[in-house]
Amino acid sequence: MVRPFDRALYPFSPHYFDRGEGLRMHFLDEGNGPPVLMLHGNPSWSFYYRNLVLALRGTHRCIVPDHIGMGLSDKPGDGSYEYLLAQRITDLEALVASLDLHEPLTLVVHDWGGMIGMGWAIRHPEQVDRLVILNTAAFPLPAGKRLPRLLKLARTPLGALLVRGFNAFACGAARIGCARHGMSAQISAAYRAPYDSWANRIATLRFVQDIPLHLADRSYALVHHVAENIGIFNATPAFIVWGGKDFVFDHEFLAQWRERLPSAKLRYLADAGHYVLEDAADEVIPLIAEFVRSSHP
Repeated sequence: MVRPFDRALYPFSPHYFDRGEGLRMHFLDEGNGPPVLMLHGNPSWSFYYRNLVLALRGTHRCIVPDHIGMGLSDKPGDGSYEYLLAQRITDLEALVASLDLHEPLTLVVHDWGGMIGMGWAIRHPEQVDRLVILNTAAFPLPAGKRLPRLLKLARTPLGALLVRGFNAFACGAARIGCARHGMSAQISAAYRAPYDSWANRIATLRFVQDIPLHLADRSYALVHHVAENIGIFNATPAFIVWGGKDFVFDHEFLAQWRERLPSAKLRYLADAGHYVLEDAADEVIPLIAEFVRSSHP
């Protein structure tokens, strides 16, 4: 079940992909034309991309999955699903294959969507036509960077209780994710709606626990592999849209992207937060739509 929210904010038809083992992966499939694959992070869901879908579906096919455990997808326990980056990439690979896409796509990534999306992309570079990067990473923490205190807390037993018992991570992200205007109660409720019980908050915690910090962490080697291969997209048209007041992905992460994709266009919004599509929607969504629709230089 998902707590009720204003469905007028999310006027889309649901689609489900059978991931196997009785698990369903929810996704949006709106419009026709060249495909655009949009990947959300934690603790958001496909709701994050609703306005971009509305802007593009008249000219493009917009595909927006909810990762397993997130949004309107099934939320299995640990005994039925492995909440690790490698599994996320495999899930995405299976979904894209099931949709029988025959032409290269635009990949749009935010937060954990960056690691998942780029993990998929380096396996299928021929399917990536252009990139849109939104406050995310696809590489380890920059040198000398420490995990922010809120994330560090979430990885402790007390933090796990707060995340799963009180929805602290989703509530906190909604509270501080928009620095320019703040998030309305109506929008905040929609972001939190899928995470309405202890059981339904499992992925919001497991994502935090899967952040690779040390060599022994299970996703550490995969993250390094992805990072080492981002350079294959040096010649791929890319557009970085970045909120400067992100509580996690700050200027040091942006510098890493600029080093790895030196030809990318950049729109830097010094006063916007982590949820940059939410915080600066009127400004950045038309720019992203223009980039997606433009022909290659």
